[in-house]
Amino acid sequence: MVKFPEADLRLFKNVFVCRKCKSKIKAPALKVIAKKVTCTKCGGHNFRPLRKK
Repeated sequence: MVKFPEADLRLFKNVFVCRKCKSKIKAPALKVIAKKVTCTKCGGHNFRPLRKK
């Protein structure tokens, strides 16, 4: 899907999806693993990485 690495980093690096409400958030991976990031819509702490199609 992505033709060059700069676009790949811009679209997928540090982007996570809330498991509860499916909203996207951009945050550092270490903070997501430590559950220090909250979802802006529902307040959840469970995230997954954005899926590459």
